[in-house]
Amino acid sequence: MIIPIKPWLELVEESASPFSGGKRSPGLQSGLVLSADPAADEFRLGGSGYHNLYEGNPMSDRKEFYHEPIMGEKILEILEPLEGKQVFDGTLGGGGHSQMCLENGAHVIGCDQDAAAIEHASKHLAHFEDRFLPVRGNFAEMDQLLSDVGVDQVDAILLDLGVSSRQLDDGSRGFSFREDAPLDMRMDDRSELTAAVIVNHWEEAELVRIFREFGEERRSRRAAAEILRARAGAPIETTFQLAKIVEKAVPRVSGKHPATRVFQAIRIAVNRELDVLEEVLEKTVPVLAPGGVLAVLTFHSLEDRIVKHFMRRRSAPELDRPEWPEPRPNPDFAFTLPFRKAAIADAEEAERNPRSRSAKLRAAIRN
Repeated sequence: MIIPIKPWLELVEESASPFSGGKRSPGLQSGLVLSADPAADEFRLGGSGYHNLYEGNPMSDRKEFYHEPIMGEKILEILEPLEGKQVFDGTLGGGGHSQMCLENGAHVIGCDQDAAAIEHASKHLAHFEDRFLPVRGNFAEMDQLLSDVGVDQVDAILLDLGVSSRQLDDGSRGFSFREDAPLDMRMDDRSELTAAVIVNHWEEAELVRIFREFGEERRSRRAAAEILRARAGAPIETTFQLAKIVEKAVPRVSGKHPATRVFQAIRIAVNRELDVLEEVLEKTVPVLAPGGVLAVLTFHSLEDRIVKHFMRRRSAPELDRPEWPEPRPNPDFAFTLPFRKAAIADAEEAERNPRSRSAKLRAAIRN
């Protein structure tokens, strides 16, 4: 199934969408910014995963976009992005996976909520002309984003939940404590909730909850109590301040900094990452054409657990319970799993690209 994409260069010139009866969609803004609606474009949610953020990063001296596609060959094998197929890349980032699909002959709609990512990909992949369309928005808005460009269904969906190198390397974003920076951690700088708001204003019980649930921090109560003691004297404003406070409560027991899990938990809470993931997974069902493939790359156990449970629930033809006389049809049955166990990077890739070591790839084929 293929619906030709309007060349993005014409969208820049504000030409009417060929899918809207000659009327320009309200979602088309400056050609490169597509969102569910103008209001939604003022508030985006995060949807990225965790890439061992606070360990050494070979890209730390570089601010340009770079994206070596993790498990690229395996993803190509699963998605089969051949000529005539339409792919939705929900996490465009540096454009690595999109480029591989385009080079394989597919049409690609690349989505990202980061304006810098859209700008980069628009230039880097412009030579593919009408086979590539960058759209700006959160992948949880997938259905509306596609509707805005006249696409009802696609043949493949890729969600790479890793945080981009550029976001990590930009110290001003406050994602890590490699540099001292304001407590921000927003994937979208138009969102109101920041790490500083959580650290300085949330109740102790809420801090304990997110540290335990999102960071899997065993000393969540001690970390939260230490933060409350510190903020009673003065607001906690920077990444270095927070890291030192948490270090008082959480002893160093491995090579990772004691504040790693707390920073992860705060980032997930700021961007509602797990909620957004659950939302987008459900939206893939009507968006994928029959035989279409969903592929999801995760980078920590919280994300992987959500994806695994979703795919298992949606791929069971029948449900059975001890109290039932016989199994019953599963009303949520929508997928077939090409492999039940998550795929991981091979030894060669793991050695070449340390970011791939924590990656897990799961896939499902639409019935």
